[in-house]
Amino acid sequence: MSNLSKLDFIALEVSGRNYLKWVPDVKLYLTTKNLYPAIEEETKNPGGEAKKATAMIFIRRHIHDTLQTEYLTEEDLRALWVTLVDHFDRQNDIFLLKARHDWQHLCFQDFKSVNEYNSEVCRIRSLLKFCNETLTEEDLLENRTSC
Repeated sequence: MSNLSKLDFIALEVSGRNYLKWVPDVKLYLTTKNLYPAIEEETKNPGGEAKKATAMIFIRRHIHDTLQTEYLTEEDLRALWVTLVDHFDRQNDIFLLKARHDWQHLCFQDFKSVNEYNSEVCRIRSLLKFCNETLTEEDLLENRTSC
């Protein structure tokens, strides 16, 4: 990727592995530049063609070169955004499956210290929360006693 030196944050990878981190970065940046309405539905979009073009340039600069080539013919900003969402939004499901698997196979005895165990519990809990699932105190207690 030759354009990495010019980026405001990490570009979207071809695999979409960083999609869930990339989307909030794009939304925040476009919001600060008053360009976010350009990617919303047409009925809400008061911006002109210049705003759409600026947002399109920004998004294209922040996707991997291979994705740039794949979506080169896409000229409508909203269509590009929807296509990227459709293509990569299932990453949330992948994270949820991984977090559930990690939680089910988490065993206190597998860790050298309480700190390592707690760190892993926090990581899994955060991932589940990100995927709109929460662990209750009962879940936490049950896991500690199940191994």
